Amino acid sequence: MHRSIVQNVIWAFFVTIFVFLGLFHGLIAWGAGGVHLAEEAPIRILAFGDSLTAGYGLDDPAKAFPAQLEAHLEGKGFAVEVLQGGVSGDTTTGGRSRLEWSLAEKPDAVIVALGGNDALRAVDPAITADNINFIVRRLQKDEIPVLIAGMLAPPNLGRDYGVRFNAIFTDVAEKSGAILYPFFLDGVVADPSLNQDDRIHPTAEGVAVIVSRISSSVEELIMRVKERRLNNQSKSHDE
Repeated sequence: MHRSIVQNVIWAFFVTIFVFLGLFHGLIAWGAGGVHLAEEAPIRILAFGDSLTAGYGLDDPAKAFPAQLEAHLEGKGFAVEVLQGGVSGDTTTGGRSRLEWSLAEKPDAVIVALGGNDALRAVDPAITADNINFIVRRLQKDEIPVLIAGMLAPPNLGRDYGVRFNAIFTDVAEKSGAILYPFFLDGVVADPSLNQDDRIHPTAEGVAVIVSRISSSVEELIMRVKERRLNNQSKSHDE
């Protein structure tokens, strides 16, 4: 049986609508880089530090800074992977020497949390400053956003040493444009209940305080990674 003219008109109308919608969604896909159906890759953050990052004295890696930070950020809706890059006892010189092989992890961003052992060993602040500056500049050479987590010198090293050492992290951040979190142990170092018996390394509860306080700075770091990804997408469209 032949369809009536009215039926043909209705059929043509719906076909036109479906074709239009298909083209519309195709344009959206193109505008998003052709990957709008794929989930955005998690942001890989390298926690590059010493025993404070490694989780010295904690009985479970899940209690260490990287794992707690990852869980905290995921709880806030961020797709992240925080990589463990802490080596107990490491100084800024040690961090500088292992930086290249640490970059094999292909991080999208790096938290530089070194310097505590330099102060404990009374390393010349000029050496520490040179190492921190080198690490940050090397990361920025690869356009990797950086968060500097600063340290403070123990009072027993004297006022002159403290002034020189404590200024390092602010100076490097200002000159490089890196994000600065002034003191990694803020809110923890003076509270015995948040530290292990050595009064140097935080307990799991102490790490949780660190994570809570540094979180907003890490979120700023994440935003820089997202901006970089958008810029790279824009460049790929222009090419």
